[in-house]
Amino acid sequence: MKNVGIICGGFSSEFDISVKSARNILENFPDGFAPFLVLLRKTGWNVLLDDTEVPLNSKDFTFLWDREVTKIDLSIVYVHGDPGENGKIQAYLDMIDMPYVNSGPLASQLSFDKWYCNQFLSGFDIPVAKSLYLTNAKEELDIASVVNELGLPLFVKPCDSGSSYGIAKVKDVDQLQLAVNDAFKEGETVVVESFLDGTEVTCGLYNGNHGVTALPLTEIVSKNDFFDFEAKYQGLSDEITPARIKDEVRDDVQELSKKIYSLLKLRSIARIDFMLVNDIPYVIEVNTTPGFSNESIVPKMIEASGKTVKECWAEILAVEIG
Repeated sequence: MKNVGIICGGFSSEFDISVKSARNILENFPDGFAPFLVLLRKTGWNVLLDDTEVPLNSKDFTFLWDREVTKIDLSIVYVHGDPGENGKIQAYLDMIDMPYVNSGPLASQLSFDKWYCNQFLSGFDIPVAKSLYLTNAKEELDIASVVNELGLPLFVKPCDSGSSYGIAKVKDVDQLQLAVNDAFKEGETVVVESFLDGTEVTCGLYNGNHGVTALPLTEIVSKNDFFDFEAKYQGLSDEITPARIKDEVRDDVQELSKKIYSLLKLRSIARIDFMLVNDIPYVIEVNTTPGFSNESIVPKMIEASGKTVKECWAEILAVEIG
């Protein structure tokens, strides 16, 4: 029986969300494995055993359990944000020859940076919002030029953050500089995007027994101005599965999602967010470590597909470890 470490926590504002996701995976883990929750903080790695944290040797992924040395054989990285969703943990696991069930370092890093990812995808004629890229928090912003280029309203987003931290919808020129300043508090770089007026949908995918499977689409109707942190995690949105869109548009989004999954060389579970503008899907962002708590979208998509979360992870593990 393989011991599987579900790595969660991390160094970002998404620590608690990551732990919730990992706990849900642990509670729905396929039979035939021994799963363990691995908490990562800047102070080190620990395995959570019956609410007690036991130090994990990060060099060989061993820990003491019932006075015996136990070794992790396989990892699932479920750290939202830094250093998991951006691929740093995966790069480290590659260095120590630790197998893991995730997108690799390059795919994770590219997908995590909203601006670079969308520029990559636009090179394959995949529609994305028009945008500007900001790299220096101290540089004075030419507000008139930005508004002239992108119009109003517009979105300001940290390129390398998740769970909608630091994102703002700007309707007035007087709000722009403050929104940029707030975004730089969450990320090292910032993207300013034109507003896409349409229907927001998201597509979950995983690589299973029948190749890459696109799950039923979810339509997102935020009770706030957009799908921000409150809308995502505090019930201020309606998440409708399956999405209320035409069948042919649904098929287009699912096929485009599979294409993006392939282009980025993603693995395991992913989720791709779109805005439908006149039935044309524009990519908002790609998530290689989408939320997986009970309140999250992807588990609901899996349920709508007729599978259980346990069955889904059984397929993923069967494909990844052979």
